This record gives sequence, structure tokens and C-alpha cells, in this order.
Amino acid sequence: MIIAIDGPTASGKGTISRELAAHFQLPLMDTGLLYRAVGWTVREMGGDPDSEEDALKGCIFEGALLSDPVLRNEGVGAYASKVSIHPAVRQTLNKRQKDFATQPGGAILDGRDIGTVIAPDADVKLFVTASAEARAVRRFEEMIGRGEKVNFDDILADIMKRDERDMNRSAAPLKPAEDADLLDTTDLTIGDAVQQAIALVNAKISSRRDKDPA
Repeated sequence: MIIAIDGPTASGKGTISRELAAHFQLPLMDTGLLYRAVGWTVREMGGDPDSEEDALKGCIFEGALLSDPVLRNEGVGAYASKVSIHPAVRQTLNKRQKDFATQPGGAILDGRDIGTVIAPDADVKLFVTASAEARAVRRFEEMIGRGEKVNFDDILADIMKRDERDMNRSAAPLKPAEDADLLDTTDLTIGDAVQQAIALVNAKISSRRDKDPA
């Protein structure tokens, strides 16, 4: 079973993906970390994330980097959003994602173009979203909790800028797949959001079994 989970930053899709992976006992790939690794590598090289040539050089990184907490930093996320607009970068990282998706036994992939590009034939597709304001509050509280000095208006502006960039890029723009189930977490607790996600997956599995009882 392949589960594709897409959505904008701070929508809750990362937590939902981890909970679904544990519930259904499936391996999980946070594909956003790949782009964060590229962004971080470009920054460490002193490159320009808006340059496709520099961004491509950033695609060469050690696998251990994917488990480095530094990739979760807000600044790295901004770099990731910039390098992700380059078609050549997306093409370079696509094979790694598709190989993970098609492994025996299935997988869950969390990203922005999983249901539309990486795994268009996924058994289940979820598009997790929330209002920009709700997502900014979550990110603000998360960063404050880590002891960072941040400004709410700056976080909201950054989220809106990322949404604009992700939704309007020429290569694999952020958008729900036509057959994706929408999960709006704006007014949900994370527990409620996870339960709704599990219910959506179970409903899709049940529907497929009804259509193909064999």
C-alpha cells in the first residue's frame, strides 16, 4: 500500500505522516528533508539557492545529513523552498523518492508533489492543509518552545511567501491530486487530525476491497 501525503508547511502533515506510518506499520520518507538537505548544502557551499547550477551541486550530499536536526531550522526551510523550484533539482531527487515509494510492502511519503508526480497511482492520497494564520501560530509556538526569538508577523509573511512560491513554480507545483482526500486541520487538535487521517485511509482501503474482493 502506498500512501501519498501532500500539503503546505506547518499544516500538520509531518506529524500525521509519522502517526500513520506507526499505525499501519509502513516505512516513511519525509521528502521535504531531501530538499532541505540540498538547501543546507548550497548554503554551506556559499552558493545561491536561486541558481539552478548551484542548487544541482547541492544535490550531492551524504545520506547521514538527512538525520541531522539542523535541517529542521526555519532558515533551512526557506532555502529548501528556493532550491525546489528548479526542474533539474526535482528530477534529480525524483528517482530516490519513486524507488522508496515502490519498495515491496508499500510506503508512506510526505511531501508536496507525491500524489501528483512521485506516486500518482498511490492507493491513498491525502492533502493536508490549514489556514496560513493557523500554520503561522503553530510554527511560532514551536520556535518559541525551542527558545528562539521570533516575530509572529515575520513567520506569517514567510509562510505566505513559501505558499506562493510552491504553488506557482513551473515544476510540480503544490496542489491536491484530483483524487486526493482533503484534510483541513485549521480547527483540529493534532489528535483529532490523526484520527481523521486514519479514518480516511481505512475508508479508502475498504472501498478498494469492495471493488476488488479477490
